[in-house]
Amino acid sequence: MARTDREPDRPEAEPTPPPNGDNTQVQDRLAEVERELSDTKDRLLRVLADQENARRVAARNREDSVRFAVADLARDLVETLDNLERALQSGTGTGESGDVLQQLLSGVASTERSLLSALDKHGIRRVEPRGEPFDPRLHHAVFQRPDLTVPEGTIIEVVQPGYMIHDRLLRPAMVGVASNEAGAPASD
Repeated sequence: MARTDREPDRPEAEPTPPPNGDNTQVQDRLAEVERELSDTKDRLLRVLADQENARRVAARNREDSVRFAVADLARDLVETLDNLERALQSGTGTGESGDVLQQLLSGVASTERSLLSALDKHGIRRVEPRGEPFDPRLHHAVFQRPDLTVPEGTIIEVVQPGYMIHDRLLRPAMVGVASNEAGAPASD
């Protein structure tokens, strides 16, 4: 069935604007949201700038730390150089050769103490393990010799001391180790 009475085309109904009071509220709310958005953008930009500045400062501090990490050690070693110079100067004096040699040895011993003290201040300590059990993580065995007076594997001689920096091995001690075998060959 077809409709015979056609209705004329009517334009679609346009939404009716809210009453003036509601429109003002919407505009006020929109302005408030825009202010909040603007404030949030400003805060975000400031935080990003602060973060970038902090990153730059940290990078600069890291570079300075690497560059000047040994400054305290170097300052302490300068005193040792002074002692060494005094020891060498005492060896050039006139007098009996025994006195000069004794002064030189005394100066060198003082220099060694000063150097060990400076290293110790910075967490570097000498490892002289004579009488201790051999530990391949800390020691490098350069020979083995029969010695029935100590347990097998005991360090009987320190050829060259080792060094630790804090809890890390800087250089292993070169050592001679006891064996309890009477006929054990000495190895190098």
